[in-house]
Amino acid sequence: MQGAIDILENEIKQKYPEILNILLCDQTTQKNIFWATENYKYLGESYSFDSPLLPDLITGENGNVIMPRVYKDKVLQLSRSKEMAEVFTPSWICNAQNNLVDNSWFGKENIFNTEIILENGTKTWETTKDKIVFPKGKTWKDYITDTRLEISCGEAPYLVSRYDTTTGEYITIENRIGLLDRKLRVINENVTSIDNWINAVQIAYKNIYGFEWQGDSLLLARESLLFTFIENHIFKFGTEPKLEFIQNIAHIISWNLWQMDGLKGIIPNSCSETNQEVTDLFGVLEKIATKCEGCKSNSILKHNGIYSYIMDWGNNKPIRFVDLIEK
Repeated sequence: MQGAIDILENEIKQKYPEILNILLCDQTTQKNIFWATENYKYLGESYSFDSPLLPDLITGENGNVIMPRVYKDKVLQLSRSKEMAEVFTPSWICNAQNNLVDNSWFGKENIFNTEIILENGTKTWETTKDKIVFPKGKTWKDYITDTRLEISCGEAPYLVSRYDTTTGEYITIENRIGLLDRKLRVINENVTSIDNWINAVQIAYKNIYGFEWQGDSLLLARESLLFTFIENHIFKFGTEPKLEFIQNIAHIISWNLWQMDGLKGIIPNSCSETNQEVTDLFGVLEKIATKCEGCKSNSILKHNGIYSYIMDWGNNKPIRFVDLIEK
């Protein structure tokens, strides 16, 4: 699968036992993530909006149900863009914006690469070949522990850049530009032993986050982060990581990339109306429906839906994402 952009669920299920179950887990509800889209309902009720995303629905004969957006039918791409504002960003734009983050952190430009315009007018980048040098008072360890978040992450092109989400072009490890890719690069440059490398990589993964509404995109993002780990291990040591290491990284990913309505901080569509029965002056029983207070007042802290949890790895305990938002 190294070099392929479409990660096959059949191969995950066969080659890495239990990993697919971990990648499908919603840590907030302790159930599976769900489709949260009607794009697959034509396949049956098990693929409807509220249905859980189960292994049997995407493996075996259904092994090609989920695929990167670039492979999806053009009509479906247009539909998702219209209904869910699903717009995927070219890698050169992700790189340019990620560079702005690093320009601020390092205090100078062109740390990981230099943005260039080709003769045909297209934009790309030229990777810096020299080992990354850190500014006075900062080290590579500070860099990998600095927290990054991609909102409405889709297939997470700002976090990892295994491929350009708009063209499907595979990107080699040396030329990747994602926020996590950059952390992994400095680890590869500064760590030699496998044990220390694994420890540093786990720290890096614990310090990147992303949330997404749609279950299929979320799974693709989680898979991309997992295979970024596997590919970097092969790149660094020439062998695949042990299954226990893959499982540990998958567990971190299942917490740090989660399903959420970004405007409400809750599991998508989990708010509901409450019905109250009252009797009027004439003894007639009627039901009064009360809308969710958060939805009614547009207050992110007053929803009656299921608030999404993420892991506070420093204290090793789950916390509500909304509790991190400045009130």
